Amino acid sequence: MKKSKKITDNTAAELQLQLDDAKKELFNLRLQQVSGQLENPLRIRAVRRSIARIKTVMNQAAKAEG
Repeated sequence: MKKSKKITDNTAAELQLQLDDAKKELFNLRLQQVSGQLENPLRIRAVRRSIARIKTVMNQAAKAEG
């Protein structure tokens, strides 16, 4: 619950920036995985879950407004 609490304190613009950064990181991790250079494969799971958390908070905020 700590992670979602930290995410919910951000504005919509900050959430979008975090989402963009996480997507870029996931892309880079996938490239490393394909080329065999990925040291920590569990990092992919963590990044995917953080993307899901950010999207969830964004959707909750959108529903609360509208």
